[in-house]
Amino acid sequence: MPDTSNSAFARMFTKGRIGITAVALGVLLSGCAETQLAVHGVKRLGGGNSHQQPAQVGNYKIGNPYEIAGQWYYPAVDYEYSETGIASWYGPKFHGKRTANGEIFDQNEISAAHRTLPLPSIVRVTNLENGRSLKVRVNDRGPFAHSRIIDMSRRAAQLLGFEKKGTAKVLVEVVEIDSRNIAAVAKGEAQPAVTAAEQKTVSAAPRDVVETVQLDNGPITDSGEKTTSKVILTPPPASNQTGIEQTSLGVTPKDTAVMSVEPVTKSEIYVQAGAFSIYDNALNLRNRLFDMAPSKIEPIDVKGTTFYRVRLGPLNTVPEADVLLEQVIATGQNGAKVVVECAENVGGTPKSSSVC
Repeated sequence: MPDTSNSAFARMFTKGRIGITAVALGVLLSGCAETQLAVHGVKRLGGGNSHQQPAQVGNYKIGNPYEIAGQWYYPAVDYEYSETGIASWYGPKFHGKRTANGEIFDQNEISAAHRTLPLPSIVRVTNLENGRSLKVRVNDRGPFAHSRIIDMSRRAAQLLGFEKKGTAKVLVEVVEIDSRNIAAVAKGEAQPAVTAAEQKTVSAAPRDVVETVQLDNGPITDSGEKTTSKVILTPPPASNQTGIEQTSLGVTPKDTAVMSVEPVTKSEIYVQAGAFSIYDNALNLRNRLFDMAPSKIEPIDVKGTTFYRVRLGPLNTVPEADVLLEQVIATGQNGAKVVVECAENVGGTPKSSSVC
């Protein structure tokens, strides 16, 4: 027959030892967890670096040429990309679904869809109506409406000030250094760098102090003696390390996005029917579309070559531009698009459409 008294002591000792071990393990895990949480918090709250150290990076993807509704698109690396046009936004119908490069789309995070840029890329989007400017991570394909050049997440549209309106006249520019960096991370060629803010946060993270106190009624050990100590936690000592502001932990990533306000001049909407290196071709197209709307031929230099752009307008609203664009496309000009142009001229010469 087993000795019940010894069994009882064994159970008490085992429970006591497990309890002490669990507490000690909790101390170690809590220290690691706090450090990891601090770094993760800075990555998501890190202001200007939030686009460089995103919670998701996804797969690097350029992709093959593809056709949507009769329009061909040719994805390519283009670090000189700069374009004006109309932005829209997307959200609820796609929330939680995968993007074209394998990320999970979150309408409450700052991201965007583009038809041809590598995924992921970093672009600066400037609202030409209010001057708000924001760096955005491109991680999806779209939009495929003829008259749109970029689809913003709902949060990005909120920050740029056009969520309620639905669309905005924008300038989209690739940020080369950031795009190269995020591409290297997505391809596994580099690791996200630890920022100065992250280092400061980790060094300033609170560390629990383990103390030993004497007990008179602890569990019985194998030798029959009482346990005289246990592990407890006490608040960390005061420190002069500053770390991040305490209030920042109550701010969501979407509220700490770096958004600037740029000076902008009045801009107007046009439909660009085509661009030609030979003036007579541009003139022929203008004559064919002459009855649709007021039109002009505008020269522009692109890397030493002069192109002649045929533009119809100006147009008062985005819906008006949408209708005219479809009419131009119906004539066979599948490459026609909506553009935004500065209304003011300098020295009688039209400004580049990428400068407003």
